Amino acid sequence: MTHPTTVFDGGPDAGLFSPVRAGTPVEEAVCERAWLQAMLDAEAALARAQAGLGTVPAAAADAIARAARAERFDLRTLALRARESANPVVALVGALTALVAADDPDAAEYVHRGSTSQDILDTGTMLMCRRALRLVLDDLERTAAALAALAGRHRATVMTGRTLALHAVPTTFGLKAAGWHRLVLDAAARVDAARRALPVSLGGAAGTLAGYLEFAAPHTDDTDDTGETGETGGAGAYAERLVDAFAAETGLARPALPWHALRTPVADTAAALALTAGALGKLAADVQVLARTEIAEAAEPAVAGRGSSSAMPHKRNPVLSTLIRSAAVQVPPLTTALTQCLVTEDERSAGVWHAEWLMLREALRLTGGAARTAAELAEGLTPDPARMLHNLRLTGSQVVSERLAARLAPRLGRTRAKDLLAFASLAAGREGRTLLEVLSGLPEITAHLTAGELRGLLDPTAYLGAAPALTTHALATPARALTTPAPPAPAVPAPAAPHTTSCTV
Repeated sequence: MTHPTTVFDGGPDAGLFSPVRAGTPVEEAVCERAWLQAMLDAEAALARAQAGLGTVPAAAADAIARAARAERFDLRTLALRARESANPVVALVGALTALVAADDPDAAEYVHRGSTSQDILDTGTMLMCRRALRLVLDDLERTAAALAALAGRHRATVMTGRTLALHAVPTTFGLKAAGWHRLVLDAAARVDAARRALPVSLGGAAGTLAGYLEFAAPHTDDTDDTGETGETGGAGAYAERLVDAFAAETGLARPALPWHALRTPVADTAAALALTAGALGKLAADVQVLARTEIAEAAEPAVAGRGSSSAMPHKRNPVLSTLIRSAAVQVPPLTTALTQCLVTEDERSAGVWHAEWLMLREALRLTGGAARTAAELAEGLTPDPARMLHNLRLTGSQVVSERLAARLAPRLGRTRAKDLLAFASLAAGREGRTLLEVLSGLPEITAHLTAGELRGLLDPTAYLGAAPALTTHALATPARALTTPAPPAPAVPAPAAPHTTSCTV
């Protein structure tokens, strides 16, 4: 018996197997149509920059901007044509030129004037990253605010500190939440730094800007054959002004050099995404532990229908932390590969540059989805102080054996005190007695501590170290600034508002 073959039409990625980002704002910000619009925004900004310097007619720049609308292009057609050039810009320029020509035939020759595919794709990518990272940053700020409030409310809420999965010493839920808060602040600082540093790409065919300069030559002063600026200006001065104008038109940073084969901007963005995913993954992993049935010290926000099992009606699974953790596992390998893309050859790479695109987009939308999910988790997370106290007492004060050993060390010696407490703890567990009961029967202990002193030292709620103070200090300490103030923008026309587009799946 044969089965019919199903033919798929290569439709949009609906996110069926990536629910962490499905339906989130970052998914819209990095979809193919949004990325296409970002590249068109780059083409329009380049034309405006050149017009501002007098090397492209203003009417032509206006015509290019009018045509640079993503909804006027067929994504599938561009994708199929991209197989002929290994990138989508060649086909995009052809289609854009045709649209401009239909509107203003004289303007068509100024489309992509002096440019190269990588300038447009990289600048569009940076524009897309900037919009996506802004969304990530907004959600990190929401998450940090919620965690700060949680830490402040619970700075003295006692719970068990766990190391290597076992009860260690008492801590507070406030300190745990303050730790999450600090990680989120660190991530936000890095995302903000990466976002502010995103540069335009302007290099021409091999990073010399020669094409831009050649087309502009009739409009610029003469230079010597070295291309130096000289006292009268010339090609070098024009190149500087063009980069400045392009940066101002896009709102992106001005690079020190063309970066076709110097992939620091992508690697820096990847590093910020990796740290963000990891920071949120730590929050998610802790919540999953605290939400275990036998621990039950915290619960995700309860929403009707969320967390249900297909087979077990009684379950309410911690789906928010599960989604976040799934992203935290996927993003680091993607960003490691993006960092490896620093190893390019020549002035433009054959394959390494091309490999960045999907990995960067996936890292952006996974991290963005995790950040949006983390904000919801942090804002609705419900700790259970009574359950925390119950669990703290499960070991019968063994969680403060460290304290007792420290008090006995000056009297018995550190080694003897530690050995004695280890023996007593094993005996308490083996015999089903409390540590107080076992220690009260040991002459070496009672010779140095009264019953009242012993009882006080074994109270786990009284052994919090500096946890409340550490929480207070952490909440009062601002995030580290990773950037310096941006230099004043050059005196060029303000950037036009980017055209927004909608992605539907």
